[in-house]
Amino acid sequence: MTISHDARIHPSAHIEPGAVIGAGAEVGPFSLIGAEVTLGDGVIVKSHAVVTGWTDIGAETVIFPFATVGEIPQDLKFKGERTRLIVGTRCRIREGATLNTGTTGGGGVTRIGDDCLLMTGAHVGHDAVLGDRVILANQVAIAGHCVIGDDVIIGGLSGIHQYVRIGRGAIIGAVTMVTNDVVPFGLVQGPRGELDGLNLVGLKRRGVERADITAMRAAYQMLAQGEGTFLDRTRRLSEETDSAYVREMTDFILAASDRSFLTPK
Repeated sequence: MTISHDARIHPSAHIEPGAVIGAGAEVGPFSLIGAEVTLGDGVIVKSHAVVTGWTDIGAETVIFPFATVGEIPQDLKFKGERTRLIVGTRCRIREGATLNTGTTGGGGVTRIGDDCLLMTGAHVGHDAVLGDRVILANQVAIAGHCVIGDDVIIGGLSGIHQYVRIGRGAIIGAVTMVTNDVVPFGLVQGPRGELDGLNLVGLKRRGVERADITAMRAAYQMLAQGEGTFLDRTRRLSEETDSAYVREMTDFILAASDRSFLTPK
């Protein structure tokens, strides 16, 4: 066990032998830190939280009461293999959130990027990968093997089916079930998620140039109404576009996937 000299550990917290606690970290009352856990510098684990498993928590991340971070996968095939959870820097893991380690069949690692906000009761399943600045609102459930791109926002009480990919900058409305891949910068809403346009508000807030937004809107229309199949239209668009944002959309669609796509209405 390695505990930095300036870490603050409440007397009622339980730190298992082997844990590593970084400089300036805090562990609140009645919390548990497991033997294979590493808390980076400035990490705060508030009262009654559990951080266990082979888990690395990045610097300045805050884990709120009753969160359970690093427990075993909810997968009946899991037989106790040594798998991992990696959480990035400056994340906020709110009350009651649950993050599981990976499985050997899925690569062995669940990974959360930097500056993510996982609100109350959010769940991240085994082998999922979340990019940077992802926001999961209250009670969002991310199933195993999902890949969530940077700057994605998922509204409360929504569920993401296993193996689904959600591209960078997409937004998912509240109370939505997403069963297929979502293109970068897509807008999805409805009880059975439907692709209903582009996340124009998010693009404008990020300062994306008007010319790029115009190109993306034209590309979306082509994907929705052009000749041939959805993939045919995507390949043709990929050959014709000069926009890096449109290219990101087409590359995402043409990449390998375990699911089909939500297509424009």
